[in-house]
Amino acid sequence: MNLLSPNVSAIGYLLAAVCFILALKGLSSPASARRGNLIGAGGAVLAVLVAFLSESLHHVPLILLAIGVGSAVGVPAARRVAMTQMPQLVALFNGVGGGAAALVAALELTEHGDPGAIGAAAGAFTILVGCVSFSGSVVTFAKLQELMTTRPVTFPGGPFLFGGSLLVGVLLGVVIAVQGSGGKPSVLLLVLLALVALVVGVLFVLPVGGADVPIVISLLNAFTGLTVAASGYVLGNTLLLVAGTLVGASGTILTRLMAAAMGRPLTSTLFGAFRASTAVAAVAGDERPVRSGSAEDVAILLGYARKVVIVPGYGLAVAQAQHTLRELAELLEARGVEVLYGIHPVAGRMPGHMNVLLAEANVPYEVLKEMDEVNPQLRTADVALVVGANDVVNPAAKTSPGAPIYGMPILDVDQAQQVVFLKRSMRPGFAGIENELLYDPKTLMLFGDAKDSLSAVVSAVKTL
Repeated sequence: MNLLSPNVSAIGYLLAAVCFILALKGLSSPASARRGNLIGAGGAVLAVLVAFLSESLHHVPLILLAIGVGSAVGVPAARRVAMTQMPQLVALFNGVGGGAAALVAALELTEHGDPGAIGAAAGAFTILVGCVSFSGSVVTFAKLQELMTTRPVTFPGGPFLFGGSLLVGVLLGVVIAVQGSGGKPSVLLLVLLALVALVVGVLFVLPVGGADVPIVISLLNAFTGLTVAASGYVLGNTLLLVAGTLVGASGTILTRLMAAAMGRPLTSTLFGAFRASTAVAAVAGDERPVRSGSAEDVAILLGYARKVVIVPGYGLAVAQAQHTLRELAELLEARGVEVLYGIHPVAGRMPGHMNVLLAEANVPYEVLKEMDEVNPQLRTADVALVVGANDVVNPAAKTSPGAPIYGMPILDVDQAQQVVFLKRSMRPGFAGIENELLYDPKTLMLFGDAKDSLSAVVSAVKTL
């Protein structure tokens, strides 16, 4: 029984679409991101309510059970996830969205009459891209969680296997579209398409590694948006079309921006590992001397500086040291030191990772400087304090053509008068390559957990 008239339902869907647009607008700035999330969630709830009240639904108890199970899994996962694991959660949620769209499209094609050639083509597209997004997102999760190597995985014939699998998937989609013009597509063909697409997704992501993984997550997010839009066409649901298009467009724009921030074309990010002939790897057992110091040494450098630029990275998030870092910055500012934060576009494991982390510690937005803005400041800085970052300050991005990060713009911390690195060990960063800056005579290493090290430095600064 439909409790809402078609006009009221249309208005409800329109309001939900407006909420999604306003949510994207809110997410464009850290200051309004929380409000944007709430608006987007409100729009999703409204869309679900309108669907329940305006459609003649079957199997309502099963639908409610599925919603309950999903909520029971999703809510605790979202609330308990650590900030360091947020990118992995985003990858999984994105993959689930693509897989769900593929399943819905497959069921729609097999259960409801003659879809027509266009409807069958849209369904085949949804299955193909949705399964690519699902399996690719699972691989990115495994890389970020370090369940597998974070480096690019290549093997002889890999590009040909990927290209051949993709071609087979497209051909299967064409056959399904032709079948759909005269009746229901074959279930066997739909299953084959899904299996081939899953293989394509794995082969698509395996050659990507290091700091490029977040870019692939963004691209797969765009893929999921496209599948949702296509499933909206298959289901005749305008709201899904609008929401999917918004996600697809925003994900594509973000992917392009991130690729630009890495300083090379997206094709190089995705397929560069196949062409690379050399690589710069960490040297096992490297015995070159490094200059290490104590918390008191670092406190003296910072406490008597005129300008300090702080460069946060993934190690800061792992140690949950953002509050201690803010305390240190406030102590330095009380001594008359100018303190800025240099934020690289891909610092951490996803765009905005460091912004969100520092916002948790109530660090003012105005002191968070983007790379292009802070690099000129580094040339006049007395100290660059690098906390848990590595790849985003690694000179190999400029000097080593075979390095996975070659061509990526970096924060020029080597331009500062002194560089202080807070690291657990000499282990290389996420890209798995050595950082020559660690051996520079003007670099001072403070080894240990970032939170413990910063707490010691805070105590030492108080005694100056």
